[in-house]
Amino acid sequence: MTQLDVRLEAPEPGDGASAEGMRAKGLNGNSVGLMGSAVIGVSTVAPVYCLTSTLGSTAGEVGLQMPAVFLAGFLPMLLVAFAYRELNKAMPDCGTSFTWTVQAFGPRLGWMCGWGLVIATIIVLSNLAGVATSYFWLLAGEITGSAAVAEVDGNKFVHIVTCLALIAVATVISYRGMTATKGLQYALVALQLLVLAVFVAMAFSKAGSAGLPTSTDFSWSWLNPFAVQSFAAFTAGLSLSIFMYWGWDACLTANEETSGSSRTPGRAALVAMIVLVGSYLATGVAAQMAVGSGDQGLGLANPDTSDNVFAALAGPVMGPGLGVLLFVAVLASAAASLQTTFIPVARTVLAMSTYEALPASYARVHPRFRTPGRATVTAGIATGVFYTVMTLVSEHVLVDTIYALGLMICFYYALTAFACAWYFRADLLRSGRDLMFKGLFPVVGGGLLAAVFGKTLADMWDPAYGSGSSVLGVGSVFVIGVGLLALGVVIMCVMRRRSPAFFRGEVLTRSTPALIAED
Repeated sequence: MTQLDVRLEAPEPGDGASAEGMRAKGLNGNSVGLMGSAVIGVSTVAPVYCLTSTLGSTAGEVGLQMPAVFLAGFLPMLLVAFAYRELNKAMPDCGTSFTWTVQAFGPRLGWMCGWGLVIATIIVLSNLAGVATSYFWLLAGEITGSAAVAEVDGNKFVHIVTCLALIAVATVISYRGMTATKGLQYALVALQLLVLAVFVAMAFSKAGSAGLPTSTDFSWSWLNPFAVQSFAAFTAGLSLSIFMYWGWDACLTANEETSGSSRTPGRAALVAMIVLVGSYLATGVAAQMAVGSGDQGLGLANPDTSDNVFAALAGPVMGPGLGVLLFVAVLASAAASLQTTFIPVARTVLAMSTYEALPASYARVHPRFRTPGRATVTAGIATGVFYTVMTLVSEHVLVDTIYALGLMICFYYALTAFACAWYFRADLLRSGRDLMFKGLFPVVGGGLLAAVFGKTLADMWDPAYGSGSSVLGVGSVFVIGVGLLALGVVIMCVMRRRSPAFFRGEVLTRSTPALIAED
């Protein structure tokens, strides 16, 4: 049979519960291998962008315990990654969290889980486009040596037009498929990791020098999460840390296009996670040794530079010659992620449409590129509209949407982790491995993220959380986060009237034969 043939699939020996009701979608199977899948995961996370935008904020919350919080954020993500791996073995479907949660908990929770992923991705895409735009003009200013060119980004009209142009380019590239720029993605990820390695090495070598008066000597206490001054500060830092790991699951949403779709994506996700935690720890420790975590001078928590740490540290740490590489790396990071982040949202929408949870038009796959064309274009338009509206309304609103992002991430990751334990509940006592990887690890990971979700939700009520703005005395971050989830409920109710079969459990069930594309 060809790779597009549809067949009935029985579970592989030892795989336990099997997927049922899954449908072939016509995507380009066997177009991505292990390395390519891991690159997608790392690229989507955008490590250099995450570090420059989050190092300062995290240091401001937890001080010198920033590396410990990076480790603490890695733990629930690793445990949830095990849940994704096990679910993908049984159900290699590009709908991932949506499909799996429907199979475990039913159509309503599954629909909301898919919505959480989609809206989180739209927020990230808009922010990535904004960062890429700012660094485009900063880099242009560095190359031309003109401060006036760099300041062009301050013109709101020019900024929005440039941002929309970048979104349009990324949409076109994603529309043409993942293999269209495979070589470029490899190069951009390699560039990010290489520049980070150079930055870490130079930060270590210059720590304690006269040019960096706020340097701090390394201490093992930096890796102790219990040394954080308060639980509130720890959870705030943890929420930021969790955001820094978001995106590794893009490996899984490309599963139907990956060689060995039931196993390769899970392995790639774990490889990506290891690369990320290593990069974050090394950079966090090196940056603290070089400039400390204070709020004065070059200190990471200085409010004047904390939202763009690498722009402030490029010259002092790497010098005027190599410093420009950090600007290039941040731009490359945001641009690469802007492209690959279309993968999870487009394929989730494709799956939701295929299973009749969204209008049927979004299930169309381009006959030549074999990509979810309409879903990709719609995601690009939604991103452009969202960013434009938020920017015109208020920069504070745009900042608060980023703070609200942690709520969405914890919501759908936790649901997916719990779905794993419930879906495999009959397998848990078969072996110690099944108990650990299908039950205990997912439940602990989901529980940790659910706890962060609850604590963050409570903290968001305070107007001081985020930008400090409020709506009728309630924090803007709370209004945005809960409002976006509530919007999902409204759309779900509309779709329930338009597509009652899905919500009656007649489309995606465990009682019909599995239909999947042949690997």
